[in-house]
Amino acid sequence: MNQNKNTVPNSTVTRDLRELDQSTDNLYESIVVISKRANQIAVDMKEELNQKLSEFASSNDNLEEVFENREQIEISKHYERMPKPTLVAVDEFLHDKVYFRNPSKEQE
Repeated sequence: MNQNKNTVPNSTVTRDLRELDQSTDNLYESIVVISKRANQIAVDMKEELNQKLSEFASSNDNLEEVFENREQIEISKHYERMPKPTLVAVDEFLHDKVYFRNPSKEQE
């Protein structure tokens, strides 16, 4: 994820619901857009984490041998400290950084 997440809080923030439905005029539609974007972000983050951790995968699958790799632990801690995908998606939505469309509204 190459996005700038410095503006995204790491913990839950109380939001005014009237802010969420301004761009769609429908709170539920806004929540669907946010949830779909959060899923996209989560998939991207998971793929990125798996790529970084695959470098440490060993060819031997022996339960007796457990290696503690400091670099692997630091990567995991970094991803744990990052803002959750839902918080990033809400922030993007509120700052008009998400493109969405509703085909049923376009037909009317």
